[in-house]
Amino acid sequence: MSKILIIEDEAAIRRVLIKIISEENETYNVEEAEDGLLGIEMIKNNDYDLILCDIKMPKMDGVEVLEKVKKIKPEVPIIMISGHGDLDTAVNTMRLGAFDYISKPPDLNRLLNTVRNALDTKTLIVENKRLKKKVSKSYQMIGKSDAISHIKDIIEKVAATDARVLITGPNGTGKELVAHWLHEKSDRVKKPMIEVNCAAIPSELIESELFGHVKGSFTGANKDRAGKFEAANGGTIFLDEIGDMSLSAQAKVLRALQENKIQRVGSDRDIKVNVRIVAATNKNLKEEIAQGRFREDLYHRLAVILIKVPSLNDRREDIPLLVDFFTNKISVEQGTPKKEFSAAAIQLLQEYDWTGNIRELRNVVERLIILGEKEVSANDIKLFASK
Repeated sequence: MSKILIIEDEAAIRRVLIKIISEENETYNVEEAEDGLLGIEMIKNNDYDLILCDIKMPKMDGVEVLEKVKKIKPEVPIIMISGHGDLDTAVNTMRLGAFDYISKPPDLNRLLNTVRNALDTKTLIVENKRLKKKVSKSYQMIGKSDAISHIKDIIEKVAATDARVLITGPNGTGKELVAHWLHEKSDRVKKPMIEVNCAAIPSELIESELFGHVKGSFTGANKDRAGKFEAANGGTIFLDEIGDMSLSAQAKVLRALQENKIQRVGSDRDIKVNVRIVAATNKNLKEEIAQGRFREDLYHRLAVILIKVPSLNDRREDIPLLVDFFTNKISVEQGTPKKEFSAAAIQLLQEYDWTGNIRELRNVVERLIILGEKEVSANDIKLFASK
């Protein structure tokens, strides 16, 4: 049921608006306020899906109401109600964040269309927030070890800047989690974070993938195509496994870092981009430089901030927390009751050699939830978690 508030000092107009809106959809719950002050109090104490507000009112006019609502309930759409002489003001309220305005006397079709559109917009905003929370939860960094606490401290200091970050560590340690935390805590969070797995893209296609191409630049280039750098404009590009990038692509990435410009494959036209680069690798880039497989100048451009993600064997004290996290997550995903792990089972897991790191631990926990007893025991660990 959608909850709607009408703030209007003329009782006759309030009655007309309530009648029109209520008859349009019986699920609309319409409330009224006779002036701006009362309207603000009601908004503070209730969750409305839509507000209709007159501009000319005693005690507090509609512009003041709009400005206050945008501070206390910014996600709620507001439709302004304007008399003939208020049209200029009504247009100005759009710049202040009003969803739309309708003129007195209200046109039936325009009023109902505007109400429907505003409610649809509110639904999208709420869904967007829900999805963002879901995304954030999926990228949680679990652990209280000194190593993880140190990484979280670095992220807090670095995220708000545009400093480039190089994340290193073995496969499966959660380097992508660090990258997502950097983005979500940055001022670029409202813009996209584009991920590129440099190891998964053939070397002959990596430049097209990163920088785009123009029609006819190579066989199969049937139309112009923007690359990942353009897609990430204003946001963050995460270059995972950058140690596997070809030298020619490295040269173009270096230029993008130096000049904030790229060129699509087959074009000589510069395209300005504003992206923050976060890179990750499981390789020792200094050794790659010594072998001539990675550009030293690019390394120094990328490694303004270095974050080393430890192996799971180096943070065994976090295993109980990780097991509990994965147990909750997997139980929800599978729709099954949560299983508990005995103290002996947890101790055995802490003694394992986790060559696959957190990724391997997650797989083992899922296997134990499926195959283990109601309480996962040390015997279950020996039976189902063995290498």
